[in-house]
Amino acid sequence: MFFESMHPGWQNLLADQRDLLDSLEAKVQNLSDAGGAIAPAISNVMRAFSLDPALVRVLIVGQDPYPSEGHAIGLAFAVSLDTKPLPRSLQNMMKELASDLPECSNSGNLMHWQLQGVLLLNRHLTTSIGQAAAHAAFGWTTFTDAVIKALAATHRENLVALLWGNHAQSLAPMLGEATVLRAVHPSPLSAARGFFGSKPYSSTNKALKKLGLEPIDWSC
Repeated sequence: MFFESMHPGWQNLLADQRDLLDSLEAKVQNLSDAGGAIAPAISNVMRAFSLDPALVRVLIVGQDPYPSEGHAIGLAFAVSLDTKPLPRSLQNMMKELASDLPECSNSGNLMHWQLQGVLLLNRHLTTSIGQAAAHAAFGWTTFTDAVIKALAATHRENLVALLWGNHAQSLAPMLGEATVLRAVHPSPLSAARGFFGSKPYSSTNKALKKLGLEPIDWSC
């Protein structure tokens, strides 16, 4: 199901990862069958890959799905529309959006970003409800490494990557010719140490325009 639920473009790019993805799916499904509560819902695990890879212009990397029940929807940092209040990291992203591009709405609905070619990719695509990073040892990073390398090889210089925090920034060598914009993580533990004021959204649009690509409408 995981492999088949991806856009055909991803299936072509990641054909050599199918056995690994099938193994990951079996681990997640076995845990669910044993009564484990999974975040996001299994039907949403591969949601980021519904986006045609040919349309990706921007990559934003998260680490894990939100472990709170009902929050994670398969897109990094994004939550279901009825989630109130927003998680603190997402609140901080919206605060920075309001400061960086005050003309943009900032409700926290990141699905509008995906529709424009923003890949919201978590390093680990699943976790257990109530347990952050519970599936960190499953092997998800091997798969998402392959995703990032395939994306970089496909788009070369025509890609902008937002890497927030040391964990995400360690991926920079995989991104080849892409424009990499670094900042600290929007977590409440670190946002005041350099995420606020980093202007990631306007900086991304400047980089896209320089490449001759359409900017993102960050309203959400």
